[in-house]
Amino acid sequence: MFEKEIFQLMKHVLTSWQVIAVSIALVIYLNIVFYVARAYHNPRIGRIKIKKKKPKPDTAVVPQSESDESDNDELGLEEA
Repeated sequence: MFEKEIFQLMKHVLTSWQVIAVSIALVIYLNIVFYVARAYHNPRIGRIKIKKKKPKPDTAVVPQSESDESDNDELGLEEA
């Protein structure tokens, strides 16, 4: 007897309009979420290998005394 009442109660709960409306709303919401996730997913692109050139070392090293004079000349400074 108890089983029969439980099954009737479950049938009434599952066929109520509130449960059906929430289930439909949930399915629509999940469809929208999965659609947006699929639309904004970046496609995988094959990796492009870029060869970087090594910078050439600066071979023209200016002595400190010459660089000070050239800096002063560029700035228009005179020594007193």
